[in-house]
Formats: sequence, C-alpha cells, structure tokens
Amino acid sequence: MSHIPQPRRAQDLKAYLAGFTALCGLLAAPALALAQGAGSDPLAGKVGRSVAETHAPVWPSNPAAPRGAPNVLVILTDDVGFGATSTFGGPIATPTFDALSKQGLRYNRFNTTALCSPTRASLLTGRMPHNVNMGNVTNLPSGYDGYTTVIPKSAGTMAGILKENGYNTAMFGKSHLTPDWEMSPAGPFDRWPTGLGFEYFYGFLSADTSMWAPAIVENTVPVEPPHGDPGYFFEKDMADRAINWMRTQKAAAPDKPFFIYYAPGLSHTPHHAPKEWLERFRGKFDQGWDKLREESFARQKRLGVIPADAQLTPRPASLPAWASLTAEQKKVYARLMEAFAATVAYSDHQTGRLIDAIRQSGQFDNTLIIYIEGDNGASAEGGLDGLAYEQSAITGRKENFAELAGRIDEIGGPALYNHFPAAWGWAMNAPFPWWKQVASQAGGVRNGMVLSWPKRITDKGGLRSQYAHVSDIMPTVLEAAGVTPPETLGGVRQQPIDGISLTYSFDRPDAPSARRQQVFEMMENFGIYKDGWVAGTLPKRTAWEVGVGEDRKATMGPEDRVWSLFHLDRDFATARDLARSNPAKLKEMQDLFWAEAARSNILPIHDYSQGTEGRPSLGRERTHFVYPAGIGTINEDAAPHTIGRSFTIEADVALSSPGASGVMIAQGGRYGGYSFYLKDGRPVFHYNAVGTDQYSIAADTPLPPGAHLLSAEFQADAQALRTGGTLTLRVDGKAVAQGRIAQTVAGWMSHTEGLDIGIDRITPVSPDYASAASAFTGTLKEVRVTIK
Repeated sequence: MSHIPQPRRAQDLKAYLAGFTALCGLLAAPALALAQGAGSDPLAGKVGRSVAETHAPVWPSNPAAPRGAPNVLVILTDDVGFGATSTFGGPIATPTFDALSKQGLRYNRFNTTALCSPTRASLLTGRMPHNVNMGNVTNLPSGYDGYTTVIPKSAGTMAGILKENGYNTAMFGKSHLTPDWEMSPAGPFDRWPTGLGFEYFYGFLSADTSMWAPAIVENTVPVEPPHGDPGYFFEKDMADRAINWMRTQKAAAPDKPFFIYYAPGLSHTPHHAPKEWLERFRGKFDQGWDKLREESFARQKRLGVIPADAQLTPRPASLPAWASLTAEQKKVYARLMEAFAATVAYSDHQTGRLIDAIRQSGQFDNTLIIYIEGDNGASAEGGLDGLAYEQSAITGRKENFAELAGRIDEIGGPALYNHFPAAWGWAMNAPFPWWKQVASQAGGVRNGMVLSWPKRITDKGGLRSQYAHVSDIMPTVLEAAGVTPPETLGGVRQQPIDGISLTYSFDRPDAPSARRQQVFEMMENFGIYKDGWVAGTLPKRTAWEVGVGEDRKATMGPEDRVWSLFHLDRDFATARDLARSNPAKLKEMQDLFWAEAARSNILPIHDYSQGTEGRPSLGRERTHFVYPAGIGTINEDAAPHTIGRSFTIEADVALSSPGASGVMIAQGGRYGGYSFYLKDGRPVFHYNAVGTDQYSIAADTPLPPGAHLLSAEFQADAQALRTGGTLTLRVDGKAVAQGRIAQTVAGWMSHTEGLDIGIDRITPVSPDYASAASAFTGTLKEVRVTIK
C-alpha cells in the first residue's frame, strides 16, 4: 500500500480513507467474479482476467527419478576379510554372495579404508575419509582437520542426493557415523542417519551391539529390544524390517525407485549366532589357521579370483604356529572360529531373504545390488588368545585363557561378547598379510565385492580387476541412476567428489583402471598406490596393542617407520617386498604420499590419544547431574563421567510397603557398568568391571516403608583409570554397608548401552535381576549424581 498517500494531517484523513476503500474494492474483484460467474465480472479486461482466461492450476512438484532409474541396494558387512567367503575362495559358505556373483561381476582389487567409520563415510559421501573428517572411528576423534569425525554438510551423501532426485531412502543396521557427543537425546541429529539423507533408519549408532539384546534406534528414538523371546536375533529383525519397508514402499509407489543401505553388524564382535548355526560349523576348523589359509589359497586359484602366479604370504612372526599350541588351546580357538564363521554364514542368509523379496516383487532385474563383504580386513583385535568379552580390550582389562576356556560352551551365545584370536583374522585375509587397522597393506583394505544389475550387466559371472576404492561406490550409483551430482545440496555448496564411477568396467573386463592413484592412512598406518605400485609403512604395533593403557610406542614418529614396496601388477598378494632392491621407486612413492597427504587432510599423522584436548562433550565438564524418574538411554558422553573419579549417587524414594525392588540408576549392562538398586528391600550397589570382575555392596536390613534418601558414595583410591576404591551405602545419612571395589573400568563404561533411571532397559548390569523385571516398584522422585 505504499502508493496510497499516508495521512499526515486531519484534513488528509478523508482522502486517505477514500483511496484505501478503492484499493480494497480492486483486491476483492477476483473473489467477486468467482461469486458472480466469469461472464459477469465487472472488472474483466480492466484489472484482471477470469478463471477461464488464466493458466491451468499449477502445483508444487515432488522430485521424480530419471525414467527407468534402477532401485539400489548397497550391502556392507563388517570385518569380513577377502579370504573368508566361498565366493572368494574362503572356507565359509555364502550362497547368497555366490549366487549374486554368478548373476553379476566380482571385483578382486576393491579397497576399503581399514576401519569401520572411515569406510562407511567414504562409501556414502564418495570422498576420501579424511576429506569428510573421518580419519578414525567416531569413538576416537581428535581435533585435527580430517579427524574430528564431524561429516560436513558440504559432503552430501548419496542418500541425500537420491532423495532429492525422486528416490525413497532407508538404512538398516550399523551406522557408526555420529560423533559421540551428538548421540544423546538432545542431538543435534544432523549426523544421525535421518540427518544424512535417509528417510527411515532402523539399527544402531555405535561400533557394535549384542545381537541378542541390541541397542536399537528407530529414526531418532531408542527402541527397547524384546525380553524373554528366545527366538529374537537382531540380524533377523533387521532383515524383516528391510523387507517390510521395501514392500510397503513399492505398494505405495510402484514406480518410485528405492535406495536401501543394508549394513549388518555381523561379523564384527560380538561373534553371536543362533545355536543351530553355531552347530553347523562344529569341527570345521580343527585343522588350524595355517592349514586353512593354504586351503583357501588353493581354492582362490581354482576360482580365478587371484592370479595363477600369486604367492601365499607367510605368517607374521607375532602369531604362533597352530602346531605349537596345546590341545586345549586348539579346542578353544577352533570354537571361537566356528562362532565367527556362523556369523558370516547367518548374515549372508538374512541378506539373501531381502534379495529374494526383491526378486519376488519383480524388481530384481532393475535393481543395482552392490554387495561388499567387509568394511576392512578381518580383525586381529582379539589378541593371541581371543576374548570372552570385547569390552576387556577397550576397558583395559586383561583376560586369562582359563576364564575363556571355562566358558567354551557359551561362545557365540548371549552371555559373552566373544572375539577370535588374531591368527584367525590373518587367515581370513588370505592371500594377503596383515589385518584390520593396517591401511598401508592389502590385508587391511582388500575386500571382496560383487555387483549385480541384470538389466544392464550382461557378463554374468565376470571378474573385474580394475583398482577400485570404496569412495567409487557413490559415483557408480549416481551414474547408474542417471543423476548428476549437485553443485549445492540443502543450500550448501558441495565439495569435490573423490570417487570414480565403476560403470566403465561393466562391459569392458580389460579396461585399464580409471583409478590410477590412491592415498591411505589409518591408525598411523599409511601408504600410497600409483599405477600398479603400492608403498606403505609396516605397523609399529599390533592391532591388539591398540587399547587402553597399552604401549603406544609414542616415541616412534612417522619419519621413523619402515616402508615396504610392492608391484601389484606382478605381485597380486604383496609377497615380494621391493623396498631394498628398488630404493629409487620407493623414494618416488614416498614423496608422492607426503604430497597427497598434505592435500587430503591426513597431516599431522598422530596417535588417537593426541589432539583430544577440548573435545566437545555434554558431560565431561559437569559435576552435578539431576535425573527425574523415567529418564532413559542417555548415551555415555552425556552421562556422568565417573571413570577414574570419586562420585556420589543420591536417590529420593518413597516406599509404600516393605520388600521393594528395582533399579534406581544403571549405566551400562551385562558387559560392563554399575547399578544402584533395591533387592528385597535392601539397597545394593553393583559394579560390573566385565567378566569375573564383579563387585556388590549390599545393606543387611530391608528398608521400612516411608520416604528415604539413599546414597552410594565411591571414594577412588586415585584419580586414575582402573582405580579401585571404597563404596559406602547410606540410608538417610547413616552408613549401612561398606566394601571394596577392587578395580573399575577404563576407556568406556559401556560403548553400547546408556544410562537409565528407574529401570535397566537393555541388559542387566547385575545378575540380581533381569531387565524385564528391573523397574523400580516404589516411588522414585529424583536421582542426583555428583562427581568429586
């Protein structure tokens, strides 16, 4: 209304009102025309036109996928080495992987990044891990460029891009992409799967979870697993959810393509599998790792997945020969390997159910399926004996063989969190040396991949040996879908994509590798590939030495490392180190590495314990926490940081009758944590320091009905990881029990389960109760935690 003169004097008011009335009449004219009919519009041809004379109705449009765009299913398993599956000559039958390979293409020079989070970030963004700040797993960030674990918005994912181009998107299984300090109910949720372009997510956020009692999230809401269902297993649940989502999506929009990222938690620790699947592998590995590796090597040559002139690399000096073991060691180690094999086979079976559902829906021929077995090489993190609990390694606890041997019949079941010995990890990476974490060597980064798309790929069962990297998956998917990478996504200008589409290899088995160069770095293991040559450092420590309190060999800097050099075009298995015989080539490759490292956010190369000062945290600097009843699933970073410190827990309760029971506060679960609860009316504090290290302090007398202030006071012997201390229980200020907690955990209280108030939701910290029956039966007003 700026063109109507504003009244400045009383005498102008009459003119102003007249002008305003005339304008209102003009604005009302279209509505009047509708009421009177188009032909009776008194202002037609003067102010506007009738409805019949204007354009047709126009609606905001939803994005539509390119015509004929395929559905996309990307499958990424966990910690499965190149030489594990039958598809690539390994000892574990994987019929789904096998069948898909006969339908599509096998890639035998496909490379990952040597660790979980970096591979997953690179796969989804199409960039090098350090270029999206994922130079290590999200559990171990540092404050240097390339290592913060905060994926920038300038690195949009293929889920986000496909969603903007008419796809429905969903993710199932393991994420491991969210920074620790962003995993709480307070968010932010930008780097949860639903913030990374997925319209639906059902899985877990951290590195791993129990398959029997998983820490599940649906979108951004924690989901309590079923209790008391002996048939429940997360991998089956996950497949059921994926199948249902796919069928529902196709029922609602048959012509709309889907993108499913299907990321099983198996075969990462814990090596859990249903009993009938464990039984399938009894006695299958009694020959030991040395013989098994030789058998796999022979099968790989027969299948043609490695060249006929390849040489089998020898066992590292750090690993024992199978023949040197005692009979009891062989029995226990073979059982641990049986559990791993069962996880690989069972996961392949559940993946097969999803693929069968796609086939039954009539969508299979136009579905691009990319099935990658392993996000890195098989793991040696179980150490020389294996582990009954992965948590022992990550909390600084030393297991002994007798403890593991005494629980042999529980291996693979819900009571343990077992991992196999390092030598089995080495065997699963045949024919290559080394293992997970070692990005400078093929055993850490070489994984078997199968790609199927019947509508497009005609060379069924073909082998492709072009050098490829996990960052190539996104550009391959986008090109197959007919989608051009956007310059901006969500209003943010996008950084360059590092990956190279593999579609050129679909019809050209002998095409030269489009990827001519690739830089690697992980956990201070670094290397470079260039035109068939690869140079890299040898590990300065074993994978099982990367734990809490271990010797990090901090005085050995990057410049002190020993390098190796291999000519991959002539030495597929990296069996012949040419570093000494060809120093000029080695120097050329080293110089190239440092130049690429400077361009790719890899520098400074540093230990994961360095650069952590000032790390963001919701809980680290807090000393006082107040929780009302009903609060639950607070992640570790946001919960009280009690490790290595003295603390007091206070609970205000009211009991209407004697014999009350239930949890007031619990952090963690069966595999490590603490719980303050009532048992038959008596206050109890239980500290679960993993395995046999269990400590309970309990009052002798039940509480009478009424209001009470209950407290548990832990006085640490020292401000140090694994410190022991004295625990005192008080009722209304009076000490009622006191006892020793000989040792506490280090590193993580629980990397899978959070903190709950008034219940212990997923698995019980203490054997005194079951999670399903752990709810507090009195009135819980408030719980307070004070860190001293």
